[in-house]
Amino acid sequence: MAAESPASRVANAGRKAPGLAAAGPASYDQRIVRGRRGEPAAGRPGPHAGETRSEMATTPQQIDLWRQASTEHQRLEFKEAKTQYDTDKLNRYCVAIANEGGGHLLLGVADAPPRPVVGTQAFPDVVATAERLFTAVGFRVDVEEVAHPDGRVLVFHIPSRPRGTAYHLEGAYLMRSGGSLVPMSEDQLRRIFAEGQPDWLEQHSRTGLDAQAVVELLDTQAFFELLKLPYPTERAGVIERLARERLVDETPDGLAVRRLGALLLAKQLADFPDVSRKAPRVVVYTGTSKLETKLDQLGTRGYAAGFQGLVRFVMGQLPQNEVIKDALRTEVKLVPEVVIRELVANALVHQDLAMGGTSVMVEIYADRLEISNPGEPIVDVARFIDGYQSRNERLADLMRRLGICEEKGSGIDRVVRAAEVYQLPAPDFRVGHRRTVVTIFGQRPFEAMDREDRVRACYQHAALKWVMSERMTNQSLRERFNLPESKAAVTSQIIAATVEAGLIKPDEKVGGSRKYARYLPFWA
Repeated sequence: MAAESPASRVANAGRKAPGLAAAGPASYDQRIVRGRRGEPAAGRPGPHAGETRSEMATTPQQIDLWRQASTEHQRLEFKEAKTQYDTDKLNRYCVAIANEGGGHLLLGVADAPPRPVVGTQAFPDVVATAERLFTAVGFRVDVEEVAHPDGRVLVFHIPSRPRGTAYHLEGAYLMRSGGSLVPMSEDQLRRIFAEGQPDWLEQHSRTGLDAQAVVELLDTQAFFELLKLPYPTERAGVIERLARERLVDETPDGLAVRRLGALLLAKQLADFPDVSRKAPRVVVYTGTSKLETKLDQLGTRGYAAGFQGLVRFVMGQLPQNEVIKDALRTEVKLVPEVVIRELVANALVHQDLAMGGTSVMVEIYADRLEISNPGEPIVDVARFIDGYQSRNERLADLMRRLGICEEKGSGIDRVVRAAEVYQLPAPDFRVGHRRTVVTIFGQRPFEAMDREDRVRACYQHAALKWVMSERMTNQSLRERFNLPESKAAVTSQIIAATVEAGLIKPDEKVGGSRKYARYLPFWA
């Protein structure tokens, strides 16, 4: 019998009701519909005895507060819907928002800032609408009609999906991506399905050990050095600290090393068979393709214990580039070390450890470097500079405390900044087949950059300026490309192409002045 995929397992769990990944409610009559001012709908029962439920009663002031949000996010969605709104689209949005943790969908409010209230005539019967929604999606969505001074607003209060399950509509497990609704990937479904199960990192890798065996297996010396703590004079103090960090547990059978402890501190990952396949791999190719492999090396030590050695090894394999500066020829590495450190650490922290048979890879070509990790990113690749969400929070926290990672969200900023300082093409962040891939290119003159390179660099420059509380201008972009003032027209063409691609937008605060024009990333 063929193995069942995570998507199939989630789907099979939800056959009892349309749109549900788990058993749904028996009938709509057991639920509550709210009409104007939060009163129970006529002919429908209120809460049963002993049942507690928060009142909705959304006020116009609350709607105005929501309108001030800097961007739409997983908890909020605005739609104009002045006269009507597509029923199928409403169903799909309810499923998508529920899958993202629940939130509110507002009809009668423009979705573009400053989001004026325009009023809506859609769905005049909120009770019938709530009943129809329940039948279509299989879970209750409370519908509330709010009399805002600028017009009628409908608020759909959408609950979160149950933990460990996902809602689907006619077999489609939906989520939002920008302004669109898209199916969830298999990686995302796997993460949802694994909720509530024991964390892979927290399970034991080796058990039945004594203190001597633990010290022989783990690089405890490096652990204390990285934490900048004195090494205990007695072995019991070492074990006590490891136990306090939840890397080692005391059990009736002796000491047990968690997978997290092994992954970080193993002197030899091969001593821990269930984590040894997570060792990073470095592959060096002779040219610019995979046709001829020069070296294929697998890491042997834990991530923290071996990180400095891994970075030095990668730097040692990078090609040398000849650069002429101040009439002097200088040999420099293809990519600066700060970029290697940040991207390797980022890949180790954000990999999907639930995926078997795959690991972090560093691939070195004659003209570029590719660093990839298993699993699709949780944060959209376009938001890497300003967004942060860790797939492995405990691993990320320990890596930060050990001085291997930067503070949350700052690592990619450093990579983009380094690319600008060293006059490299902009890094290329993309989603591969069940992998996240970052490509860093060697030095390339502006004339050799194609349109895609220039647009990508323009967007990343605007995003970097935004997170630094600055704004991109024609001058700042020229400086990023190291172009003279005479190339201002060329720079304007790049900005126009990036605006056309929907990646940046003019800063409305400076009006329509071309001389003082400033630009923001599309999400700002």
